[in-house]
Amino acid sequence: MASWNEFHLARPEMAEEGHRLLYEFGVGLAFLGTVRPDGGPRVHPICPILATTGLYAFLIPSPKRNDLLRDDRYTLHSFPADNNEDAFSVTGTAVPRDTEAARGPLLRQFLEERPDLDPARAGLERYLLFEFDLDGCLLTQTTGHGDPGPVHTVWHAHAEED
Repeated sequence: MASWNEFHLARPEMAEEGHRLLYEFGVGLAFLGTVRPDGGPRVHPICPILATTGLYAFLIPSPKRNDLLRDDRYTLHSFPADNNEDAFSVTGTAVPRDTEAARGPLLRQFLEERPDLDPARAGLERYLLFEFDLDGCLLTQTTGHGDPGPVHTVWHAHAEED
């Protein structure tokens, strides 16, 4: 496993494209895939936060949060772009990091990215902070919709450890 920062050091161009795709709509938007108690997949939209310290998300009390507390495996996939089929996905494990030292700066970033959000009404105290460690990433780049030759770039944390 690697942190987002370790991935960024190993593959800066790929990490920057991943950041662009995760934040394509102004705030972090992605689909989070988790493992249900019966072993099946579950997919939910979330708002990931890319910070100088890593890849995070605040999760409300929900099935996806319960899934990660029970089985820390995840996949995260960028939202579809309007004018092409570019995509970025990450797999790994999610770790609760809900300390005040971690929570404070990330909560400030979360609110700065959403100036219209009223923190008093959002119930942010119910949110649990997770850090997403990376096992692998996939970047798909296209020339537009229907591109017959998409370019796929793959990175694996374990390859960096060898």
